Amino acid sequence: MKETKNNINRKVNCETANLNKTVNAAVLQIQAIQKLKEQKKFGKLKEELKEIAILREAHPEASLTELGQMLKEPIGKSGVNYRLKKLIEISEE
Repeated sequence: MKETKNNINRKVNCETANLNKTVNAAVLQIQAIQKLKEQKKFGKLKEELKEIAILREAHPEASLTELGQMLKEPIGKSGVNYRLKKLIEISEE
């Protein structure tokens, strides 16, 4: 019984940590997108970056995989991650 309880707690803690990490990343990404708009850089972005930015703002709760599937031409999790990191990088320039 104790082992089962510990396993459940471990899984819940892991899920909570993953959810917090996802939410924190989404907040940073949305802040970067808003900063790009304030700096008037958003319109100068490549279409692929604009598309992922629009999707991130519209779906802040979505995972990277889910965002990738929503694109006109779906891409994988790593591709979405690359694009979102690029947005953050450009906003910090």
